[in-house]
Amino acid sequence: MTETQIQSTTPAAPTTAARHRSAATPLLTPLGLLTVLLGAALPMIDFFIVNVALPTIDHDLQAGPALLEMVVAGYGVAYATMLVLGGRLGDIAGRRRLFLWGLATFGLTSLACGLAPDAWTLVIARVAQGAAAALLLPQVLATIQATTTGKRRAKAVSLYGGTAGVSSAVGQVLGGLLVSVDLAGTGWRAVFLVNVPIAVVAWLLAARTVPETRSPHPTRVDGPGTALLATSLIALLLPLTEGRAAGWPVWSWLLLAVFPFSAAAFIAVERRAERTGRTPLVPPSLLRIPSVHSGLSMMIPFSVGFGGFMFVVAVALQTGLRYGPLAAGIALAPLCLAFFLASLAGPRLVQRFGRRVVITGSLLQGAGLLALALTVHADWPHIPVLELAPSMTVLGFGQGLLMPVLMRIVLSELPVAQAGVGGGVMVTTQQSGLALGVATLGTLFLALLPAAGIRDALLAAVLAQLLIVLGTTLLGFRLPRTLH
Repeated sequence: MTETQIQSTTPAAPTTAARHRSAATPLLTPLGLLTVLLGAALPMIDFFIVNVALPTIDHDLQAGPALLEMVVAGYGVAYATMLVLGGRLGDIAGRRRLFLWGLATFGLTSLACGLAPDAWTLVIARVAQGAAAALLLPQVLATIQATTTGKRRAKAVSLYGGTAGVSSAVGQVLGGLLVSVDLAGTGWRAVFLVNVPIAVVAWLLAARTVPETRSPHPTRVDGPGTALLATSLIALLLPLTEGRAAGWPVWSWLLLAVFPFSAAAFIAVERRAERTGRTPLVPPSLLRIPSVHSGLSMMIPFSVGFGGFMFVVAVALQTGLRYGPLAAGIALAPLCLAFFLASLAGPRLVQRFGRRVVITGSLLQGAGLLALALTVHADWPHIPVLELAPSMTVLGFGQGLLMPVLMRIVLSELPVAQAGVGGGVMVTTQQSGLALGVATLGTLFLALLPAAGIRDALLAAVLAQLLIVLGTTLLGFRLPRTLH
């Protein structure tokens, strides 16, 4: 029964219905929402926090370019590969239980990263950390879907979207601050060790405030689908993120050749599973839901551009403008603040202006990128941190109008029984896009460096993202005029 239907019945009916719903499905309290958002912020921050610490890691561990990229790529590939499985396990075993296990494992693997004695140990610990994040993050959206309705759900999803975007930028700000402060001589290790006390606090809060939910009709894990999805993502993301640094060895080309066949096999297996009455890892019918299809079609290019931009800017500010880690982080602070404010304003704006909010956000993002390109072209290499603030603010405000609304669109028509897998599919799409952005725009930037120099390589990457933003804007006109 919807809220509108409840309000239209007799006075006694809503009370009975409300009591029935409360008994059937526990509600997420404000403190519970804050707790799951804190848990969600940890893996999102960690995807980016390492960017500004890479030069220090290289100096301390003599890692070299290939292993440095593995520190980033190992986390991202493990994270993206296991997200949908993490969502399905939460549907089966209980989302609160998986959330607690994910928090505990994430804290332990963060400790392992912070204590790593050499580069290979750090890479292995980062892969394990990515897998722990994949257990943790899908439970957040699934819990929100299962324990909220109406305006409360819209607000919670918008806050989740704001957390996702702000955490991505805050990761680099926080990373720069921690490396610069050099707490107790920990240097770069602090960017991982800081997760441990936060994970402990989040675990204690979650044990008390997050209600347990699971799918009312749990099903077995789709083994063949899981294996084929993992193979497809690894075959695509690993060579794209690692191939350039490794000199494009034979294995990278072999993996890329495997990708189209494994992806086709995954689609065929999932269609067959659903057709024969079994439950696939990613039900094809889920992707045919209009809100899921339209939201994901925009989320892919947005995430590619966002992930590539954050990586390229982190490198360019430190190697080109000679900013220290702290200054490089501070340069992104206006983007963080603007993103957060826009994500808070998004729900009310969507109710009034519908899809025009998404289109406006995309246009503002383009304007911010153009302003940044003009600043870089005119004043390089003598650009103070404050001179970047106007373009970063416009860019962050546009992105803040986009990401939370896209997430809200994807989740708006999902059945509660598919909340876990739906959230997993959405976050997998987002994380795969972020990794692809690092691989594509990052590779373009690094490939142009020797011949063009840092300024022109940065301008090429920014202009490439402008083209992506143009595509995102055009896709916005395919959304329904009114968004719920």
